[in-house]
Amino acid sequence: MATNNPTLADLTSRMKQDGKIDTDIIEILNETNEMLDDITWQEATGVTENVTTVRAGLPEVAWRRLNYGVMPSKSKTKQISDTIGMLEAYAECDKKLVMLHDNKAAFRLSENRAFLESMNQEFQRALLFGDIKDDPAKIMGLTPRFSTGDITKAENAINVIDAGGTGDHLTSMWLVCWSPLTAFCTYPKGLPAGLRDEDLGEVTLHDENGGMYQGFRSHYEWNVGLVVRDWRYIVRIANIDVKSLKNDPTTGDCILADHMIDAIESLPNIRVGRPAFYCNKTISAFLRKQIRNGKNVNITQSEVAGRKCTQFDGIPIRRVDALVPGEEHVAF
Repeated sequence: MATNNPTLADLTSRMKQDGKIDTDIIEILNETNEMLDDITWQEATGVTENVTTVRAGLPEVAWRRLNYGVMPSKSKTKQISDTIGMLEAYAECDKKLVMLHDNKAAFRLSENRAFLESMNQEFQRALLFGDIKDDPAKIMGLTPRFSTGDITKAENAINVIDAGGTGDHLTSMWLVCWSPLTAFCTYPKGLPAGLRDEDLGEVTLHDENGGMYQGFRSHYEWNVGLVVRDWRYIVRIANIDVKSLKNDPTTGDCILADHMIDAIESLPNIRVGRPAFYCNKTISAFLRKQIRNGKNVNITQSEVAGRKCTQFDGIPIRRVDALVPGEEHVAF
């Protein structure tokens, strides 16, 4: 699976350690962004965008009788272009502070963790909520692509499930099946995947009063795009009122487990890729409590790669802090 459906960690392990990709940085990103355990990464067709062919419909087929022919048909496809966003940051630290430590590189990385975490969170927000109509510099995320439950307005509305919530505390839960044929993230053609670190060395820094001092500067760059090649493999459970979640899944306005089953059944073939659920910490905690209370046999917990992972019907449930309550109500 990793050979044809690589995660960011898979790609990094194949690259030579030439300074372009720091494996320590990848580990930090994976620690704070559970989505990276699932996302498929593919090299884009260009430097600033990815052009791909999307299936718009299936070709017609027919039963043939002897001595009778079959009318030719062709697959219905269309080309789409997805932009690649450029996420960057500069991290600086005092030279004297660095020189006090034996392992100077490790200390600088520890000081820069805040920048890596900030970029990680911004990547999550863009992947979920980015809209190039509002900010052309960003990527087109999932939410604007699945923004309605009205099938008369969008074909993919059939994959938007209404959890029935109203008010100001709404959030969504997502089921995404990642693969090169369904949905994946891209990196620019000819460049390495992932967040790149460039040590700019010693520079003169300025404090808030204009005073000068010597320090070190690092440049972080993450070029990323999102491609939805087959929308049928993405399901949004919208209008979840987090205040309606109860420890007993048979009460409250949101019967979340039923919606999760509906989401799984919406996928044409779950074996095509690497499926995963994404939710915020409130929903993640709610689902874990169902295990403790023995209320739902579909929800289990196991240890994967040395850390605990909650699963629903064998599909991992990932905590995504970017999915905070406060989403707009989705109309159906």
